[in-house]
Amino acid sequence: MTVVEQHLHAARVLRDAMNALNFAAPTHVTNPLTYAWRPFAAYVQRYGAGRKRVLFLGMNPGPFGMAQTGVPFGEVAAVRDWMGIDEPVDQPARPNPDRPVLGFACPQSEVSGRRLWGMFAQRFGTAAAFFADHYVVNYCPLLFSAGKRNLTPDKFPRAETDPMYAACDAHLRALVQASAPDWVVGVGRFARDRAMKALTGTQVKFGEILHPSPASPAANRGVWADTATAQLQAQGIW
Repeated sequence: MTVVEQHLHAARVLRDAMNALNFAAPTHVTNPLTYAWRPFAAYVQRYGAGRKRVLFLGMNPGPFGMAQTGVPFGEVAAVRDWMGIDEPVDQPARPNPDRPVLGFACPQSEVSGRRLWGMFAQRFGTAAAFFADHYVVNYCPLLFSAGKRNLTPDKFPRAETDPMYAACDAHLRALVQASAPDWVVGVGRFARDRAMKALTGTQVKFGEILHPSPASPAANRGVWADTATAQLQAQGIW
């Protein structure tokens, strides 16, 4: 299989594994790999080919990012205007009325995605230049929400996270095998720690940048892109 075919195969396996899980706590669990498969597949097909020197790893989708566009950190404007992806998005099997899926018609901006992709656009100019040896994925593809409140995977009991982490770890290993990165960079501590556990025994080097979420006080001090760029330079990644 080509690298793109390996990525898509691994995503299908992950999608099906996530759909088989059960969670007691959140009101809604939605899987963009199911209802937003078309833009996700377009992202992989357009930008996932070949070896990647740096693989950026996020935690899980945000309500106005990947949950809308199927692309990791997928703020609508960044995906549509910078990456050139604009594909139909279906509805989740159990949509959350407080977090409606509007696809590329979503009027709200995902701040984390705007900051992350904005930094890449500022440094590399075009999406093609960035993706020549960089790539961005999420560790977990599921969005967890209760009303308008987002929940994160690290807050669930082990009985629920153990099978979820096992499937996410296997997916990450498959991506690393396909793309052969030198670096896996966690966007936030959770992603870095999960990568280090999943990829124990490999030759991959691990890095970390401050998560761009506006919920993080540290991310709101100064210009986030300047902080993250300095971190990447200090670690020898850029």
